Amino acid sequence: MKFVIRLFPEISIKSRPVRNRLIKMVSRNFQNVAQQHGLDVTTVAQWDKVIVDFKQDGPELRTKAVQELSRLPGVHSFMEVREFNFSSLDDLFLQIKDLCGPLIVDKTFAVRVKRRGQHEYNSQQAERVLGGKFKAEFPNRGVDLTNPEVTIHVSIENDLAYVEGERYLGLGGYPVGSQGEVYSLISGGFDSGVSSFKAIHRGCRVNYLFFNMGGTAHEIGVKQESYYLWDRYASSHKVRFITVPFEDMVGQILERTHHGVRGVILKRMMVRVASALCRKYHAEGMVTGESLGQVSSQTITNLSHIDRVTDMLIIRPLITADKQEIIDESRRIGTLGFAENMPEYCGVISDHPNVCPSTDFVEEQEAKIDADLVDKIVELAKVMDIRDIPEQTQTLMTEVEIIGQVQKGEVVLDVRAPDDQEKAPLSLEGVQIIALPFYKVVKEFVKLDPLKTYALYCDQGVMSTMAARQLKEQGHHNVKVLRPEV
Repeated sequence: MKFVIRLFPEISIKSRPVRNRLIKMVSRNFQNVAQQHGLDVTTVAQWDKVIVDFKQDGPELRTKAVQELSRLPGVHSFMEVREFNFSSLDDLFLQIKDLCGPLIVDKTFAVRVKRRGQHEYNSQQAERVLGGKFKAEFPNRGVDLTNPEVTIHVSIENDLAYVEGERYLGLGGYPVGSQGEVYSLISGGFDSGVSSFKAIHRGCRVNYLFFNMGGTAHEIGVKQESYYLWDRYASSHKVRFITVPFEDMVGQILERTHHGVRGVILKRMMVRVASALCRKYHAEGMVTGESLGQVSSQTITNLSHIDRVTDMLIIRPLITADKQEIIDESRRIGTLGFAENMPEYCGVISDHPNVCPSTDFVEEQEAKIDADLVDKIVELAKVMDIRDIPEQTQTLMTEVEIIGQVQKGEVVLDVRAPDDQEKAPLSLEGVQIIALPFYKVVKEFVKLDPLKTYALYCDQGVMSTMAARQLKEQGHHNVKVLRPEV
Protein backbone atom coordinates (compact mmCIF):
# COMPACT_ATOMS: atom_id res chain seq x y z
CA MET A 1 0.00 0.00 0.00
CA LYS A 2 1.51 3.28 -1.14
CA PHE A 3 0.55 6.94 -0.77
CA VAL A 4 1.88 10.07 -2.44
CA ILE A 5 1.95 13.21 -0.27
CA ARG A 6 1.66 16.63 -1.84
CA LEU A 7 3.13 19.45 0.23
CA PHE A 8 1.61 22.58 1.72
CA PRO A 9 1.77 25.23 -1.09
CA GLU A 10 3.84 27.68 0.98
CA ILE A 11 6.58 25.05 1.12
CA SER A 12 6.67 24.88 -2.68
CA ILE A 13 7.65 28.55 -3.07
CA LYS A 14 10.62 28.38 -0.69
CA SER A 15 14.22 28.48 -1.88
CA ARG A 16 15.72 25.14 -2.90
CA PRO A 17 17.66 24.56 0.39
CA VAL A 18 14.66 25.49 2.57
CA ARG A 19 12.29 23.43 0.45
CA ASN A 20 14.54 20.38 0.62
CA ARG A 21 14.82 20.73 4.39
CA LEU A 22 11.05 21.00 4.88
CA ILE A 23 10.31 18.07 2.58
CA LYS A 24 12.77 15.90 4.48
CA MET A 25 11.14 16.97 7.75
CA VAL A 26 7.68 15.95 6.50
CA SER A 27 9.14 12.57 5.54
CA ARG A 28 10.95 12.07 8.84
CA ASN A 29 8.02 13.29 10.90
CA PHE A 30 5.68 10.74 9.38
CA GLN A 31 8.18 7.98 10.05
CA ASN A 32 8.19 9.05 13.71
CA VAL A 33 4.38 9.17 13.83
CA ALA A 34 4.16 5.74 12.21
CA GLN A 35 6.56 4.34 14.80
CA GLN A 36 4.42 5.78 17.62
CA HIS A 37 1.39 3.97 16.19
CA GLY A 38 3.10 0.70 15.28
CA LEU A 39 3.01 1.20 11.50
CA ASP A 40 5.82 -0.29 9.39
CA VAL A 41 6.57 2.23 6.62
CA THR A 42 9.35 3.63 4.48
CA THR A 43 9.31 7.17 3.11
CA VAL A 44 11.08 8.67 0.11
CA ALA A 45 11.36 12.45 -0.11
CA GLN A 46 11.37 13.82 -3.66
CA TRP A 47 11.46 17.36 -5.03
CA ASP A 48 7.70 17.90 -5.11
CA LYS A 49 6.29 15.06 -3.03
CA VAL A 50 6.88 12.35 -0.45
CA ILE A 51 6.14 8.70 -1.23
CA VAL A 52 4.99 6.64 1.75
CA ASP A 53 5.17 2.88 1.36
CA PHE A 54 3.39 0.66 3.90
CA LYS A 55 4.73 -2.87 4.20
CA GLN A 56 1.28 -4.34 4.85
CA ASP A 57 -2.14 -3.88 3.31
CA GLY A 58 -5.77 -4.20 4.35
CA PRO A 59 -8.88 -2.09 5.13
CA GLU A 60 -7.99 -1.43 8.79
CA LEU A 61 -4.45 -0.38 7.95
CA ARG A 62 -5.70 1.83 5.11
CA THR A 63 -8.10 3.58 7.49
CA LYS A 64 -5.31 4.11 10.01
CA ALA A 65 -2.93 5.39 7.34
CA VAL A 66 -5.47 7.91 6.02
CA GLN A 67 -6.20 9.07 9.56
CA GLU A 68 -2.57 9.72 10.46
CA LEU A 69 -1.64 11.30 7.12
CA SER A 70 -4.60 13.69 7.36
CA ARG A 71 -3.28 14.95 10.72
CA LEU A 72 0.34 15.50 9.71
CA PRO A 73 1.34 19.19 9.57
CA GLY A 74 2.96 20.06 6.25
CA VAL A 75 0.69 17.86 4.11
CA HIS A 76 -1.61 19.63 1.66
CA SER A 77 -3.17 16.48 0.19
CA PHE A 78 -2.38 12.83 -0.39
CA MET A 79 -3.67 9.90 -2.36
CA GLU A 80 -3.25 6.17 -2.48
CA VAL A 81 -1.42 4.95 -5.58
CA ARG A 82 -0.74 1.62 -7.22
CA GLU A 83 2.68 1.20 -8.80
CA PHE A 84 3.27 -0.62 -12.08
CA ASN A 85 6.45 -1.35 -14.02
CA PHE A 86 5.68 -1.21 -17.75
CA SER A 87 7.39 -1.33 -21.14
CA SER A 88 4.75 0.26 -23.37
CA LEU A 89 1.32 1.86 -23.20
CA ASP A 90 -0.22 -1.42 -24.33
CA ASP A 91 1.56 -3.19 -21.48
CA LEU A 92 0.45 -0.50 -19.04
CA PHE A 93 -3.21 -0.82 -20.08
CA LEU A 94 -3.15 -4.58 -19.60
CA GLN A 95 -1.84 -4.10 -16.06
CA ILE A 96 -4.28 -1.40 -14.95
CA LYS A 97 -7.48 -2.33 -16.80
CA ASP A 98 -8.86 -4.64 -14.09
CA LEU A 99 -8.21 -1.98 -11.47
CA CYS A 100 -9.72 1.01 -13.31
CA GLY A 101 -12.08 -0.51 -15.88
CA PRO A 102 -14.96 -1.40 -13.54
CA LEU A 103 -15.05 2.21 -12.33
CA ILE A 104 -16.21 3.56 -15.74
CA VAL A 105 -18.99 1.06 -16.46
CA ASP A 106 -22.13 3.00 -17.50
CA LYS A 107 -20.43 6.33 -16.72
CA THR A 108 -18.67 9.10 -18.59
CA PHE A 109 -14.93 9.20 -17.99
CA ALA A 110 -11.60 10.83 -18.78
CA VAL A 111 -7.98 9.75 -18.48
CA ARG A 112 -5.47 12.30 -17.17
CA VAL A 113 -1.76 11.58 -17.53
CA LYS A 114 1.22 13.37 -15.96
CA ARG A 115 4.51 12.29 -17.50
CA ARG A 116 8.17 12.69 -16.58
CA GLY A 117 11.15 11.15 -18.36
CA GLN A 118 12.08 10.14 -21.91
CA HIS A 119 9.24 8.56 -23.89
CA GLU A 120 8.12 8.28 -27.51
CA TYR A 121 4.84 10.02 -26.67
CA ASN A 122 3.69 13.08 -24.73
CA SER A 123 1.04 13.24 -22.00
CA GLN A 124 -1.83 14.05 -24.39
CA GLN A 125 -0.95 11.13 -26.64
CA ALA A 126 -0.80 8.77 -23.67
CA GLU A 127 -4.25 9.99 -22.57
CA ARG A 128 -5.73 9.30 -26.01
CA VAL A 129 -4.21 5.81 -26.27
CA LEU A 130 -5.25 4.70 -22.77
CA GLY A 131 -8.65 6.40 -23.04
CA GLY A 132 -9.37 4.68 -26.34
CA LYS A 133 -8.50 1.28 -24.93
CA PHE A 134 -10.73 1.76 -21.88
CA LYS A 135 -13.59 2.97 -24.10
CA ALA A 136 -13.31 -0.10 -26.29
CA GLU A 137 -12.88 -2.63 -23.48
CA PHE A 138 -15.60 -1.59 -20.99
CA PRO A 139 -19.22 -0.48 -21.49
CA ASN A 140 -19.44 3.23 -20.75
CA ARG A 141 -21.26 6.43 -21.65
CA GLY A 142 -18.33 7.95 -23.48
CA VAL A 143 -15.38 10.24 -22.88
CA ASP A 144 -16.12 13.62 -21.32
CA LEU A 145 -13.09 15.87 -20.95
CA THR A 146 -15.06 18.72 -19.33
CA ASN A 147 -17.10 17.15 -16.56
CA PRO A 148 -16.51 13.39 -16.40
CA GLU A 149 -18.21 11.23 -13.79
CA VAL A 150 -14.97 9.26 -13.33
CA THR A 151 -11.40 10.45 -13.86
CA ILE A 152 -8.54 7.96 -14.12
CA HIS A 153 -5.32 9.65 -12.96
CA VAL A 154 -2.03 8.13 -14.15
CA SER A 155 1.46 9.46 -13.35
CA ILE A 156 4.31 8.14 -15.52
CA GLU A 157 7.94 8.44 -14.46
CA ASN A 158 10.31 6.72 -16.87
CA ASP A 159 9.33 3.02 -16.77
CA LEU A 160 7.09 3.32 -13.69
CA ALA A 161 3.43 4.27 -13.65
CA TYR A 162 1.31 5.26 -10.68
CA VAL A 163 -2.46 4.97 -10.79
CA GLU A 164 -3.97 7.43 -8.36
CA GLY A 165 -6.86 6.56 -6.08
CA GLU A 166 -9.00 8.76 -3.89
CA ARG A 167 -7.55 12.15 -2.97
CA TYR A 168 -7.63 13.26 0.68
CA LEU A 169 -7.06 16.70 2.13
CA GLY A 170 -4.26 17.11 4.66
CA LEU A 171 -3.82 19.49 7.57
CA GLY A 172 -1.64 22.01 5.73
CA GLY A 173 0.85 24.16 7.59
CA TYR A 174 4.53 23.46 8.21
CA PRO A 175 6.12 20.27 9.55
CA VAL A 176 6.41 20.14 13.33
CA GLY A 177 9.80 21.34 14.51
CA SER A 178 10.53 23.46 11.44
CA GLN A 179 9.74 26.75 13.20
CA GLY A 180 11.41 26.16 16.56
CA GLU A 181 10.38 25.13 20.07
CA VAL A 182 7.83 26.93 22.24
CA TYR A 183 5.85 26.48 25.45
CA SER A 184 2.09 26.85 25.39
CA LEU A 185 0.49 28.26 28.53
CA ILE A 186 -2.43 25.86 28.58
CA SER A 187 -5.39 26.13 30.94
CA GLY A 188 -7.78 23.60 29.42
CA GLY A 189 -10.24 26.21 28.12
CA PHE A 190 -11.29 26.85 24.53
CA ASP A 191 -8.61 29.45 23.84
CA SER A 192 -5.43 27.75 25.00
CA GLY A 193 -6.28 24.47 23.26
CA VAL A 194 -6.91 26.19 19.93
CA SER A 195 -3.83 28.41 20.23
CA SER A 196 -1.70 25.33 20.96
CA PHE A 197 -3.04 23.64 17.83
CA LYS A 198 -2.40 26.70 15.67
CA ALA A 199 1.22 26.84 16.85
CA ILE A 200 1.59 23.14 15.96
CA HIS A 201 -0.02 23.78 12.57
CA ARG A 202 2.54 26.47 11.77
CA GLY A 203 5.44 24.16 12.52
CA CYS A 204 6.25 24.79 16.19
CA ARG A 205 7.34 22.04 18.51
CA VAL A 206 4.86 22.77 21.29
CA ASN A 207 5.53 21.86 24.92
CA TYR A 208 2.86 22.46 27.55
CA LEU A 209 3.02 24.65 30.65
CA PHE A 210 0.22 24.49 33.21
CA PHE A 211 -0.14 26.85 36.17
CA ASN A 212 -1.89 24.82 38.84
CA MET A 213 -4.19 27.03 40.86
CA GLY A 214 -7.11 24.66 41.23
CA GLY A 215 -5.92 21.27 42.43
CA THR A 216 -5.51 17.80 41.01
CA ALA A 217 -8.83 17.57 39.14
CA HIS A 218 -8.01 20.57 36.99
CA GLU A 219 -4.47 19.35 36.38
CA ILE A 220 -5.65 15.93 35.20
CA GLY A 221 -8.09 17.52 32.76
CA VAL A 222 -5.41 19.78 31.28
CA LYS A 223 -2.97 16.90 30.99
CA GLN A 224 -5.54 14.86 29.10
CA GLU A 225 -6.21 17.69 26.65
CA SER A 226 -2.48 18.33 26.14
CA TYR A 227 -1.86 14.65 25.48
CA TYR A 228 -4.74 14.60 22.99
CA LEU A 229 -3.29 17.53 21.03
CA TRP A 230 0.17 15.98 21.00
CA ASP A 231 -0.99 12.48 20.09
CA ARG A 232 -3.32 13.67 17.35
CA TYR A 233 -1.20 16.34 15.65
CA ALA A 234 2.39 16.30 16.88
CA SER A 235 3.48 12.84 18.05
CA SER A 236 6.45 13.05 15.68
CA HIS A 237 8.36 14.83 18.47
CA LYS A 238 8.90 14.27 22.17
CA VAL A 239 7.71 17.19 24.28
CA ARG A 240 7.41 18.15 27.95
CA PHE A 241 4.45 18.84 30.18
CA ILE A 242 5.35 21.14 33.07
CA THR A 243 3.15 21.76 36.08
CA VAL A 244 3.81 24.97 38.01
CA PRO A 245 2.45 25.17 41.59
CA PHE A 246 0.93 28.65 41.66
CA GLU A 247 -1.16 28.66 44.83
CA ASP A 248 1.31 30.79 46.80
CA MET A 249 1.43 33.38 44.03
CA VAL A 250 -2.36 33.52 43.87
CA GLY A 251 -2.52 33.90 47.63
CA GLN A 252 -0.15 36.87 47.68
CA ILE A 253 -1.93 38.54 44.77
CA LEU A 254 -5.30 38.22 46.50
CA GLU A 255 -4.06 39.30 49.89
CA ARG A 256 -1.71 42.11 48.96
CA THR A 257 -2.69 43.75 45.67
CA HIS A 258 -5.50 46.05 44.55
CA HIS A 259 -8.45 44.16 43.06
CA GLY A 260 -8.45 46.27 39.90
CA VAL A 261 -5.09 44.96 38.66
CA ARG A 262 -5.02 41.42 40.04
CA GLY A 263 -5.72 39.84 36.65
CA VAL A 264 -2.90 41.65 34.85
CA ILE A 265 -0.47 41.01 37.73
CA LEU A 266 -1.33 37.31 37.62
CA LYS A 267 -0.56 37.23 33.89
CA ARG A 268 2.68 39.15 34.38
CA MET A 269 3.82 36.64 36.98
CA MET A 270 2.88 33.73 34.71
CA VAL A 271 4.94 35.24 31.90
CA ARG A 272 7.91 35.71 34.23
CA VAL A 273 7.81 32.06 35.26
CA ALA A 274 7.23 30.92 31.67
CA SER A 275 10.17 33.01 30.46
CA ALA A 276 12.48 31.43 33.02
CA LEU A 277 11.37 27.93 32.03
CA CYS A 278 11.72 28.72 28.32
CA ARG A 279 15.29 29.81 28.90
CA LYS A 280 15.98 26.79 31.11
CA TYR A 281 14.83 24.36 28.42
CA HIS A 282 16.09 26.38 25.42
CA ALA A 283 12.70 27.27 23.94
CA GLU A 284 12.40 30.30 21.69
CA GLY A 285 9.03 31.64 22.80
CA MET A 286 5.70 31.04 24.50
CA VAL A 287 2.17 30.70 23.17
CA THR A 288 -0.94 32.11 24.85
CA GLY A 289 -4.64 32.02 23.99
CA GLU A 290 -5.22 35.73 24.50
CA SER A 291 -7.73 37.48 22.23
CA LEU A 292 -7.87 41.25 22.07
CA GLY A 293 -10.55 42.67 24.35
CA GLN A 294 -12.01 39.30 25.36
CA VAL A 295 -11.42 39.92 29.08
CA SER A 296 -10.07 42.81 31.10
CA SER A 297 -6.47 41.55 31.12
CA GLN A 298 -6.52 41.41 27.31
CA THR A 299 -7.00 45.08 26.47
CA ILE A 300 -4.16 46.64 24.51
CA THR A 301 -3.03 48.50 27.63
CA ASN A 302 -2.94 45.39 29.80
CA LEU A 303 -1.33 43.24 27.10
CA SER A 304 1.38 45.89 26.90
CA HIS A 305 1.86 45.67 30.67
CA ILE A 306 2.20 41.89 30.33
CA ASP A 307 4.71 42.12 27.47
CA ARG A 308 6.99 44.46 29.39
CA VAL A 309 8.07 41.83 31.91
CA THR A 310 9.96 39.71 29.35
CA ASP A 311 12.14 39.89 26.28
CA MET A 312 10.92 36.43 25.27
CA LEU A 313 8.68 36.22 22.19
CA ILE A 314 4.97 35.87 23.08
CA ILE A 315 2.94 34.32 20.26
CA ARG A 316 -0.81 35.03 20.33
CA PRO A 317 -2.41 33.08 17.46
CA LEU A 318 -5.95 34.13 18.47
CA ILE A 319 -5.31 37.82 19.03
CA THR A 320 -8.03 38.99 16.58
CA ALA A 321 -10.31 35.94 16.71
CA ASP A 322 -13.92 36.11 17.91
CA LYS A 323 -14.99 33.76 20.69
CA GLN A 324 -17.40 31.88 18.43
CA GLU A 325 -14.62 31.37 15.88
CA ILE A 326 -12.48 29.89 18.63
CA ILE A 327 -15.26 27.59 19.81
CA ASP A 328 -15.94 26.45 16.23
CA GLU A 329 -12.24 25.70 15.74
CA SER A 330 -12.11 23.74 19.00
CA ARG A 331 -14.97 21.62 17.71
CA ARG A 332 -13.11 20.99 14.43
CA ILE A 333 -9.84 19.94 16.06
CA GLY A 334 -11.52 17.89 18.79
CA THR A 335 -10.83 19.88 21.97
CA LEU A 336 -14.39 21.16 22.48
CA GLY A 337 -15.31 18.37 24.91
CA PHE A 338 -12.29 19.02 27.09
CA ALA A 339 -13.04 22.74 27.33
CA GLU A 340 -16.75 22.26 28.03
CA ASN A 341 -16.05 19.92 30.93
CA MET A 342 -13.00 21.65 32.36
CA PRO A 343 -13.51 23.20 35.82
CA GLU A 344 -13.14 26.94 35.28
CA TYR A 345 -10.80 28.68 37.67
CA CYS A 346 -12.43 31.77 39.15
CA GLY A 347 -10.13 32.66 42.03
CA VAL A 348 -8.57 35.89 40.69
CA ILE A 349 -11.53 37.56 39.03
CA SER A 350 -12.34 41.10 40.12
CA ASP A 351 -15.74 42.72 40.06
CA HIS A 352 -14.24 46.00 38.84
CA PRO A 353 -11.04 45.28 36.89
CA ASN A 354 -9.06 48.20 35.55
CA VAL A 355 -8.80 47.90 31.76
CA CYS A 356 -6.23 50.68 31.38
CA PRO A 357 -4.17 51.03 34.57
CA SER A 358 -1.02 53.09 34.57
CA THR A 359 2.34 51.39 34.47
CA ASP A 360 3.31 53.01 37.77
CA PHE A 361 0.22 51.66 39.54
CA VAL A 362 0.70 48.11 38.21
CA GLU A 363 4.35 48.09 39.24
CA GLU A 364 3.54 49.62 42.64
CA GLN A 365 1.02 46.87 43.37
CA GLU A 366 3.24 44.14 41.98
CA ALA A 367 6.08 45.23 44.28
CA LYS A 368 4.01 43.91 47.19
CA ILE A 369 4.70 40.33 46.02
CA ASP A 370 7.76 38.64 47.54
CA ALA A 371 10.69 39.39 45.27
CA ASP A 372 12.02 35.82 45.32
CA LEU A 373 8.67 34.06 44.81
CA VAL A 374 9.07 33.64 41.04
CA ASP A 375 12.44 31.93 41.48
CA LYS A 376 11.03 29.62 44.15
CA ILE A 377 8.10 28.65 41.92
CA VAL A 378 10.40 27.91 38.98
CA GLU A 379 12.40 25.56 41.16
CA LEU A 380 9.24 23.73 42.25
CA ALA A 381 7.97 23.16 38.69
CA LYS A 382 7.37 19.47 37.90
CA VAL A 383 8.52 18.26 34.49
CA MET A 384 7.31 15.09 32.76
CA ASP A 385 7.46 13.44 29.36
CA ILE A 386 4.04 13.91 27.77
CA ARG A 387 4.04 10.25 26.73
CA ASP A 388 3.72 9.30 30.42
CA ILE A 389 0.40 11.12 30.89
CA PRO A 390 -1.97 8.21 30.05
CA GLU A 391 -0.44 5.93 32.64
CA GLN A 392 -0.31 8.67 35.25
CA THR A 393 -3.94 9.72 34.79
CA GLN A 394 -5.35 6.18 34.87
CA THR A 395 -6.05 6.63 38.56
CA LEU A 396 -9.61 7.82 38.87
CA MET A 397 -10.11 11.25 40.33
CA THR A 398 -11.28 11.11 43.91
CA GLU A 399 -14.99 11.74 44.24
CA VAL A 400 -16.46 13.78 47.07
CA GLU A 401 -19.90 13.82 48.63
CA ILE A 402 -22.01 16.84 47.72
CA ILE A 403 -24.62 17.96 50.25
CA GLY A 404 -27.41 20.54 50.19
CA GLN A 405 -27.44 21.26 53.90
CA VAL A 406 -25.10 20.82 56.83
CA GLN A 407 -25.69 18.08 59.36
CA LYS A 408 -25.43 18.63 63.11
CA GLY A 409 -21.82 18.92 64.25
CA GLU A 410 -20.39 19.58 60.78
CA VAL A 411 -18.26 22.66 60.18
CA VAL A 412 -18.43 24.80 57.04
CA LEU A 413 -15.17 25.94 55.43
CA ASP A 414 -15.78 29.06 53.36
CA VAL A 415 -13.05 28.73 50.71
CA ARG A 416 -13.94 31.87 48.76
CA ALA A 417 -11.42 34.66 48.27
CA PRO A 418 -11.35 37.20 51.12
CA ASP A 419 -13.02 39.91 49.01
CA ASP A 420 -15.96 37.62 48.22
CA GLN A 421 -16.28 36.67 51.86
CA GLU A 422 -16.41 40.33 52.87
CA LYS A 423 -18.95 41.31 50.20
CA ALA A 424 -21.32 38.41 50.91
CA PRO A 425 -20.66 36.92 54.37
CA LEU A 426 -21.92 33.38 54.78
CA SER A 427 -24.37 32.91 57.63
CA LEU A 428 -25.94 29.56 58.59
CA GLU A 429 -27.91 29.39 61.81
CA GLY A 430 -26.36 27.09 64.38
CA VAL A 431 -23.42 26.17 62.11
CA GLN A 432 -19.76 26.94 62.77
CA ILE A 433 -18.17 28.67 59.76
CA ILE A 434 -14.42 28.97 59.26
CA ALA A 435 -13.05 31.30 56.59
CA LEU A 436 -10.18 29.53 54.84
CA PRO A 437 -9.41 30.78 51.30
CA PHE A 438 -8.94 28.03 48.74
CA TYR A 439 -5.26 28.78 48.27
CA LYS A 440 -4.65 28.07 51.97
CA VAL A 441 -6.82 24.98 52.34
CA VAL A 442 -4.17 22.35 51.69
CA LYS A 443 -1.60 23.87 54.04
CA GLU A 444 -3.96 24.94 56.82
CA PHE A 445 -6.37 21.99 56.93
CA VAL A 446 -3.99 19.88 59.01
CA LYS A 447 -4.36 22.42 61.83
CA LEU A 448 -8.11 21.78 62.14
CA ASP A 449 -9.74 19.25 64.46
CA PRO A 450 -9.43 15.89 62.66
CA LEU A 451 -12.45 14.48 64.51
CA LYS A 452 -14.87 16.88 62.83
CA THR A 453 -16.37 16.77 59.33
CA TYR A 454 -15.91 19.81 57.11
CA ALA A 455 -18.20 20.98 54.30
CA LEU A 456 -16.34 23.22 51.83
CA TYR A 457 -18.30 26.08 50.29
CA CYS A 458 -17.85 28.56 47.42
CA ASP A 459 -20.32 30.44 45.21
CA GLN A 460 -20.07 28.25 42.10
CA GLY A 461 -19.03 24.99 43.75
CA VAL A 462 -15.94 24.70 41.54
CA MET A 463 -13.16 25.77 43.88
CA SER A 464 -14.74 23.92 46.81
CA THR A 465 -14.98 20.67 44.82
CA MET A 466 -11.40 20.85 43.60
CA ALA A 467 -10.09 21.65 47.08
CA ALA A 468 -12.11 18.79 48.63
CA ARG A 469 -10.78 16.34 46.04
CA GLN A 470 -7.25 17.45 46.75
CA LEU A 471 -7.74 16.95 50.50
CA LYS A 472 -9.18 13.46 49.99
CA GLU A 473 -6.26 12.51 47.74
CA GLN A 474 -3.96 13.51 50.60
CA GLY A 475 -5.79 11.20 52.98
CA HIS A 476 -8.30 13.56 54.57
CA HIS A 477 -11.66 11.80 54.28
CA ASN A 478 -13.60 14.07 56.64
CA VAL A 479 -14.57 16.50 53.86
CA LYS A 480 -17.69 17.18 51.81
CA VAL A 481 -18.85 19.92 49.44
CA LEU A 482 -21.74 22.19 50.39
CA ARG A 483 -24.03 23.35 47.59
CA PRO A 484 -27.18 24.80 49.12
CA GLU A 485 -29.11 24.56 45.84
CA VAL A 486 -28.72 20.76 46.01
